[in-house]
Amino acid sequence: MKRLLVLSLALLTLTGCGADATAASDTGVNTSAEQNRVTTTRNDAAAALLPAKVRDRGTLVVGAGFGSGSVPLGFYADDNKTPIGLEVDIAYLVAQALGLQPEIEVTSWENLFVGLDSAKYDVGFSNITVTEKRKQKYDFATYRKDDIAFEAKKGGTWRVTGAKDIAGKTIAVSSGTNQEKILVDWNEANVKAGLPAATIKYFQKNTDTYLALSSGRIDGYLGPNPSIAYHVKTSGETETIGKFSGAGPTLQGLIAATTKKDSGLVKAYQAAIDGVIADGSYARVLDRWNVSTEAVAKSEINPPGLP
Repeated sequence: MKRLLVLSLALLTLTGCGADATAASDTGVNTSAEQNRVTTTRNDAAAALLPAKVRDRGTLVVGAGFGSGSVPLGFYADDNKTPIGLEVDIAYLVAQALGLQPEIEVTSWENLFVGLDSAKYDVGFSNITVTEKRKQKYDFATYRKDDIAFEAKKGGTWRVTGAKDIAGKTIAVSSGTNQEKILVDWNEANVKAGLPAATIKYFQKNTDTYLALSSGRIDGYLGPNPSIAYHVKTSGETETIGKFSGAGPTLQGLIAATTKKDSGLVKAYQAAIDGVIADGSYARVLDRWNVSTEAVAKSEINPPGLP
């Protein structure tokens, strides 16, 4: 498989760090370059839905916006060059179902969307949440629930059950994410209610986020639940203090294969995802990365998203 690895120091939307990859051996997770990935077979009905230019090209160019690493969603194997993780495995399954060879292009979160806009990437598999704003520019085929979580140092009494619990706290979040939007909305509501404002911090690398957390410069971190659950398990120094839908209290957030609007690809992605759900390979991938609780029963095209 061709792998174009575009290294970037841009802001990440996901969690995890290099230390997580090392700690993965303690959890039985394979972090070697030889992944022995879960596989599926070609889905002729799904492949027939592809635009001719993509089908004839024979490759699926996948934008993976996890920069230098986001365990367990997307990160580098022990050889420091092979992209692996949950999102990468899902991309492989979809490509195989469509009869295409996956080309995983690792980039920054911001450049992922630039690449989708320019049709450099056929699809983004990068923990991308469906939002109403994004639906104006992109088409979505869902494949996983989007849950987010707050992480704090282990042993504290702080718990987050709603907006009021962040008042006066210093919390890190990644720029441009649905987690940021929820945090900002909660903060604004608190201020209007006369509660102390939270201080929102942004870091270039998630290693910096965890250094700030361990040193007490921030009280907590808000990020994707799979990444936080993995870090909690492998570090032994933090804990999850609150978990929510990534779309807010009234809607279950959903993660989706993302493509430029009207590219003609989204129906093929939906059919491929439904096929791997039906044959069981999808469930095996989620189980492999300990996120079976985020499974969906079927793929949906452009469902209601985060407002």
